[in-house]
Amino acid sequence: MIDRSVLIGKLAQCAERGDLPAGFELMSSFVGAEHYMLARQDMLNEDGFDHIVSSNWPFDLVRTLGQHVIKQQSKRNELERCMAIMEPAFIRAPTTLRMPEHLSRIYCAFPFCTGQARLSVIFLFRSDIVVARERVHDVALLSAYFAARFDEATYVPSSVLDLTEREIECLNWIAEGKTSDEISMIIGISRNTVNNYITSIMRKTATKTRSEAIAYAVRHSLI
Repeated sequence: MIDRSVLIGKLAQCAERGDLPAGFELMSSFVGAEHYMLARQDMLNEDGFDHIVSSNWPFDLVRTLGQHVIKQQSKRNELERCMAIMEPAFIRAPTTLRMPEHLSRIYCAFPFCTGQARLSVIFLFRSDIVVARERVHDVALLSAYFAARFDEATYVPSSVLDLTEREIECLNWIAEGKTSDEISMIIGISRNTVNNYITSIMRKTATKTRSEAIAYAVRHSLI
């Protein structure tokens, strides 16, 4: 395996030539992983990874293990997600999930932020590999710096740009702690219309609660 200083030099070369997959292949090799996936964590839905930035996972695992990872992430609230930034977690896939025999059921996942984007890297290892966890921590830090050089990893979703002035106004009042009834009185529309705006906001920002929508809006400088 290459050492950390060599890895940093090679990542700089990949960034210069705009080769994001090659950089994550290098980081996979550095930690002894067989496969990697880089996905937008702020653009996921419950049906699977809609926004994979780069990956060399086997296709079947994207559909099966990928859905398991989504469910694990969806169980976390916004505070837990923030606390987990760049903290690698080693998680065992359920026994009901079919995996290639040579791969370990324990995978490594860690989220990180770069610019306004929140991403996750998930590494899969061979079952006979002993993982050097200090190397995984190094890669968790390097991933953020490396991905920041690529527009495909950091762009602002068009759905966020599509938020209307009224929806952003509702977001601001939600951030002030106002209820739907209070917002309807403040801006002079019905409670049902306020709730429709809030539903639209959550759909566009891929959030599930008002608190998550506020946190998303803050990260994207919407409020």
